[in-house]
Amino acid sequence: MTAIPRIIRIAAALLIDPTGRTLLVRKRGTVAFMQPGGKIESHEQPVNALARELEEELDLRIDPAHATYLGQFSAPAVNEPGFTVEAELFLLTIDANVSPAAEIEEVQWVDPISDGDLPLAPLTRDVILPFYRASLHTTA
Repeated sequence: MTAIPRIIRIAAALLIDPTGRTLLVRKRGTVAFMQPGGKIESHEQPVNALARELEEELDLRIDPAHATYLGQFSAPAVNEPGFTVEAELFLLTIDANVSPAAEIEEVQWVDPISDGDLPLAPLTRDVILPFYRASLHTTA
């Protein structure tokens, strides 16, 4: 008998500032930093879920039409053992102040090349940051 995959569907943002740094967040009571975003409700399109989550967690209002879809990425969930996180990833370039709200305890802008020596969630460490680094090399 095969196990039913335990998937957490999220919308996540690769938020980039004008200098090329990316924003990572840490939820209250956890240690790993990750992309901002959150779970997609059953009635939501991923980009609308992202807009809702960014407003709730960072007091950041975005126009969903300005979000560029990058694809679906997955990795083991950092805070829910036995689950896989499946992220619909969107690119947004912002030049705005963000501040932690809701369950977000800390935000950090990091250079994607060095990742700031922060403890990172597998999706961020193994998938999204390498994807972003590779895109920097192809556009440079």
